[in-house]
Amino acid sequence: MTEELNRLRWRCRRGMLELDAWLGGFLETGYHGLDQGERAIFGRLIEHEDMDLFAWLSGQAPVPAEFRAVIAKIREPLKKSDFVVPAQAGTQKDQ
Repeated sequence: MTEELNRLRWRCRRGMLELDAWLGGFLETGYHGLDQGERAIFGRLIEHEDMDLFAWLSGQAPVPAEFRAVIAKIREPLKKSDFVVPAQAGTQKDQ
């Protein structure tokens, strides 16, 4: 399992700090609770592009059915925090 976790840690390192925190944090705190099928789905999930992952995890885009259960588990700690998705550029008026 240690070799698998080391490989996944490397794959969870992304180009976006938020994804590093979400995916790396989940790997350390929630991955051990996944069954074999969910672990395989997590492996396929992290093969996707950063922008897709960010959109799914932040709720800005619908999550493909295959990933819904795992994304929900990754998001669970986010529901308990003060995390706020930043507004997209150009959507807020200057005050």
